Amino acid sequence: MGRLSHDRQRGMYLHPTLVVTPDREALGVTDAWMWARGESKAADLANPAVAESSRWLEGYRQVAEMASRLPGTRLVYVADREADIGALIGGADQQKTPADWLIRSTHNRKVASEDAKLWDGFTPDHQVGSVVFSLPARDNQPCREVEQTLSVRRCQIKTKQGNIQVTAVLAEEENPPTGCPPVEWRLLTNRSIGNAEQVAELVDWYRARWEIEMFFHVLKTGCKVEALQLSTIDRVERALALYMLVAWRVLRLMRLGRTCPDLSCELFFSREEWQAAHWVARKPLPAEPPALNAMIRMVAGFGGFLGRKQDGEPGVKTLWTGLQRLMDFAAGIQAFREQQTCV
Repeated sequence: MGRLSHDRQRGMYLHPTLVVTPDREALGVTDAWMWARGESKAADLANPAVAESSRWLEGYRQVAEMASRLPGTRLVYVADREADIGALIGGADQQKTPADWLIRSTHNRKVASEDAKLWDGFTPDHQVGSVVFSLPARDNQPCREVEQTLSVRRCQIKTKQGNIQVTAVLAEEENPPTGCPPVEWRLLTNRSIGNAEQVAELVDWYRARWEIEMFFHVLKTGCKVEALQLSTIDRVERALALYMLVAWRVLRLMRLGRTCPDLSCELFFSREEWQAAHWVARKPLPAEPPALNAMIRMVAGFGGFLGRKQDGEPGVKTLWTGLQRLMDFAAGIQAFREQQTCV
């Protein structure tokens, strides 16, 4: 293990690439970069290995390779501010890869054709419309509605790889609640924008990045990967590979229960599982497998979901807790049946 944020904190890092649809359905993890730093910051500087920023380049490369195998599917690599590096932006532009990219900007780069920097050059003439969406609860702030004014410009920015043509989107919140910092996003993409609807679509794609935060929430809090007491990095990596599948399943079940509620639950649960859920919940056993949404609400009920009108649909926390209990129920019933057969 290596140092984390300071020398006394030990552990390793995980950087996964999660594939989601515009409807937020998680399709899987396409790449997972795992690494440990040196014993100290001074040791890393004295013996530099592969730059940590390579994880973003590797993630984009994997997406680009996938895009080349799926010519009928549009893939967009969405990343936060750490991915605002010239090697990714410039490299992707020079290689003309089939995958698009959408990155939240952290650098105020110079514009090639102007004696000014990118984010300083926005004027009211660049405004194209607005977008309204619901911001999830976070950082002790409740869920709230956000209205952003959208501005866009197409220009060339200067990087070490040369001048790169980009579309810059400035999304600024109007009239945030008292005490809440305004939600402002500065987005860069290689895509050309033709109208306000396409700008709003880019913002919606960036909002889908929240799925990776929920993925880590399930991984850390639900699967408790930070509490693993394994002795070597190899063992931790194998455990993480398994737990990432578990976290993906929880995330996918939550979304499908909302977007495809009428699917048969037997596509995702074994017969023993959905029957055990009905028996434990003291509900009549149906002749056919129930709908997915009904099954997910029942499982989430084992995790504390009350199902009141104001509660909405189950979240990942009640779902992962309910799934853990469901596995115990199903295992107990299966053991009972086996015992009855032996008798």
